[in-house]
Formats: sequence, structure tokens, C-alpha cells
Amino acid sequence: MAMAPGSRRCLLLLLLLLLSVLGAPALGDPGPLEDVVIDRYYIPKICLREAQMGDFIRYHYNGTFKDGKKFDSSYDRGATVAGVVGVGRLITGMDRGLQGMCVNERRHLIVPPHLGYGSIGVAGLIPPDATLYFDVVMLDIWNKNDKLQITTLSKPERCNRTVENSDFVRYHYNGTLLDGTPFDSSYSKGSTYDTYVGTGWLIKGMDQGLLGMCAGEKRSIVIPPFLAYGEKGYGDKIPGSAVLIFDVHIIDFHNPEDPVEIETMFRPEGCNVTTRDRDFVRYHYNCSLLDGTRLFSSHDYEKPQEVTLGANKVIEGLNSGLLDMCAGERRVLIVPPHLGHGESGARGVPGSAVLRFEVELISMEEGVPEGYLFIWHGDPPANLYEQMDLNKDGGIPAEEFSTFIKTQVAEGKGRLMPSSDPEKVIADMFRNQDRNQDGKITADELKLKSDEDQEKIHEEL
Repeated sequence: MAMAPGSRRCLLLLLLLLLSVLGAPALGDPGPLEDVVIDRYYIPKICLREAQMGDFIRYHYNGTFKDGKKFDSSYDRGATVAGVVGVGRLITGMDRGLQGMCVNERRHLIVPPHLGYGSIGVAGLIPPDATLYFDVVMLDIWNKNDKLQITTLSKPERCNRTVENSDFVRYHYNGTLLDGTPFDSSYSKGSTYDTYVGTGWLIKGMDQGLLGMCAGEKRSIVIPPFLAYGEKGYGDKIPGSAVLIFDVHIIDFHNPEDPVEIETMFRPEGCNVTTRDRDFVRYHYNCSLLDGTRLFSSHDYEKPQEVTLGANKVIEGLNSGLLDMCAGERRVLIVPPHLGHGESGARGVPGSAVLRFEVELISMEEGVPEGYLFIWHGDPPANLYEQMDLNKDGGIPAEEFSTFIKTQVAEGKGRLMPSSDPEKVIADMFRNQDRNQDGKITADELKLKSDEDQEKIHEEL
């Protein structure tokens, strides 16, 4: 069906107007009154945000004339261009051509003279009435009204506590610019980043972004520059006015005021006798970091761990976690570093690490007070030396001493400091009494520790 001449002219004008608005390359260079021509030759698959009027942006560009001669380039200067788009700080063609761009998008822009430098140009650089050609890549977009953007990537099912201000946190991170350019990573250093939260050691955005996280949680934190390194940037890897993205994994955290956390997993019925300081205990344990990294286990050895509680033989947190336990009881202990291996750590234990112990008490033996190797259950014999001198020769050799002490223990009259080697305890007792180390104890040498302590008090007075 034929179309009337007037209708064809109206349709043609409509198509030309539409193509002009879209900036179609088929039209060639813009005429004197045409808009900027935009060729979006690369658009990223994911575009979370487009540049809008009033946004702060960072971008790179090459500027040429129609014949390809370059008149300017941000690459040649070694620095991106940063500024506000759509508010007249750029030439009008660039202002219009940058709006609607995504991060990592690339555009060809053809800017007619009246949207560039007009009939005046720029002396020595851009002649009058020059059409300008720009190749632009968008690197960064943010707005002064932006807030911290937090995305939870993964979170453990169980979370008894979250990060608060003044906590000490150990975490891994990857840091990138908004266009994906990496600038730093704790993984590449082979160690966690360890610091206090909310005390000024971190940029404000990270201080805020770590709050509320669980041990083991992973987050993506997008930080606008005014909560990061601002207009000046940092070093040679973080440019001025850069938005930063941190992918963070919390390994553990604690507060310097934290006690040992104790969770009883099983406690036998009829538990009347529990562990106290100076008791000798045997226990099994598994030790790991809070992220599940296995460190040590008593099950790797032939027998359980043995220790006298309160004798400074294990870290303070484990010692306190083993108190008030019944034989057969199982517990989980969370030990903060100030009650563990501290800021320096130990062989196989990172500095400032929170430790998780699974402990099972196998057995316990009642201990003796600190400084004692043997105590009487009642009053010691009045004629102690005479009873020890079994052959009545006026001297007590090691064999007689050992026989006497073993008899007292067997008859329930006293007890040795519990140990896996009672012979060594008796030998230590003998050495303490054989003061001139001649292999026998005389009547003058034999003294009870209680009497020695009383003599020291008088000496001090």
C-alpha cells in the first residue's frame, strides 16, 4: 500500500530525530547543532550503578582529532581524571557523554564544537571549531550521599557473639578498586591483619564494616572515599577519590577483658569430687583456631596429657578451664590470647590467636599445697627421725627414706605430690633433706617444711 508524500516526510523526520537522540554512528560526525555521539562499545555484564548528575567519577581517556592526532590523554599523565559529572565542570559534550556509564564501561564520544571548546578553541592545543573524539573508560562512581555498602557472603550457623568496638580482630582480606584492580591482600602476605576495632587504627569505613561480624563470617564491604583515603589516596596503588572494595573473612576476635568461655558438653551424674588447684589430672584435648584450623591433639600420642593444676605448666586459660571438673566430664573452652599464647603466639600458634579446646577429664588425684612434695593426713610422728632411721645407725640413707615414705602412703597416713613418677618425687624429697649432699640424712638435717616456713617468718621479723 502506497503512503502519502506528507506522511513519508513526517516518518522520515521522526526517524532522523530518533537517530539523533540515540547518537547513531551511521549519521557520521555531528553537525553544528547536533548532540554528542555516543558509541557504547563495551558494556559490562554486571552494572550495579550508572553515573548520574552530581556523582563523583574517576575515568581514563584519550582525546584525538578526526585525523587521529592526539591532543590530550590521562594515560600520558599517569593519573585518572576525577571530578563531578553533569554540573558544568567539564565541557558540555563530556558532561553528557559520561552520564549513564557503568564502572568498566568503555565509550567512544564524538563531541561537536559547540559542546566542546567552540569557535575559540584552546590556544596551542585545540583549534577553533574542532570536533573532538574521546575514548573513555569509567573506573569509579560515588556520591557524597553514599553510605557504606555491606554484603554478607557467608555466615556460620552458630554465632554466640559479634565484633564490637574495642575488640581485637584477626582477619584476612582482599582489597580492590571499584573496577577490580587489586591494591592489597593479607593472603599475599601469608598472615592475617590484626588490629583493634573502633579505636582509630583503621579507616572509618573498615571500622564500621567489621562491626557485627561473627567469627568465620565473610563480607564484601564497599567504602566510599570519604570513609577511606579521601581525595589524596594512599601510596601508589590507591588513587585519590577512590572507592574501595574489601572482601573480608573474620578469623577470630576477642576483647582484652574477656574471660575463658566454658561450655559443658557432658557432666557425669553423681559428680561430687571436682578438680582444684594443685590436683594432678590426666585429660585428652583437641586444640584448634576458631576457624577450625587444627593445631594440636593429645590423641596423637600414646597417653593423655598430665599436669599439676596451678603449677604454671599449661597456659592460664586451659588451667582455669580444667578446674571444677569431674572425671569423665567434657568441655569446650574458648581461650582469648591474653590467657593463651599472647601477641607473640607459640610454635604452631599465630600471634593473638583465640584458641578452642575440646577437653575430656580422664582422671584426677588430690594434690598437695604449693611448695610441698608430701603432706601428712594428721600430725606427723613425734619421734619422726627415730622412725625413719630403720636400722638405728644414726643416719638415714635414700633406701630407708624411700621405704618409710612409701609405708606412710600405703597406710594412709600421708600422700605424695601426685605425679606419674612417685620415685622421682621421693628422690627430690631426699635431696631436699640431705642438705650437705653426703648421701644420708642426719637428725640435724631433717626438718619439716612447716617448721622451715616458720623459721623464715622469724628471720623476716
